[in-house]
Amino acid sequence: MLDLIILSLHYFICFLISVAIWRGPKDVDLHSSSTGGAETEPEGLVFIGKEGDIKKAQRITAKVDGREIVVFYHEGKFHALDSRCYRKIFACVISDIDGQACIVCPWHKFKITLETGEGLYEGINPLEPSPTPKWQSKGVKQRIHKVTIDNGNVYVSPPDLSVSFDSDYYAEKYKSGGESAIGK
Repeated sequence: MLDLIILSLHYFICFLISVAIWRGPKDVDLHSSSTGGAETEPEGLVFIGKEGDIKKAQRITAKVDGREIVVFYHEGKFHALDSRCYRKIFACVISDIDGQACIVCPWHKFKITLETGEGLYEGINPLEPSPTPKWQSKGVKQRIHKVTIDNGNVYVSPPDLSVSFDSDYYAEKYKSGGESAIGK
């Protein structure tokens, strides 16, 4: 009986750890006083937070024009992307893939570069004499946002919606229907 209790306790602790990892201990939500998102500056840039705070947290989420984005500080650079991968929410880990910093979706294992928003996959060319897997691009799948640093403040440019990306569909679904609107 004691073994069963210890085993149950072990599984419960593992569950709590996995939830903590999934939620991301460094995520911080921004809420502004009246708009429900971050403050907009006169130049059209959206204030996200203080540079030092984001460096310390390593990531922060905010709403820009009603769209949830995440700003990462990774290896000395700031990157901003839609907070939803082109299939599901970013509760993610940053990994180095073929020399590129990438987000890895926990649900689908999609790999998305921080710099360009490209989806990566490992594939082979069957026409090669001895095909070996190589990382290749699926094209830009994730909307990235321009980050500007000014006097210790971090700003993001609003998205240019004249060009569409796969992540736009899920960003809009989440905006209008919340988590229940998006399936795995």
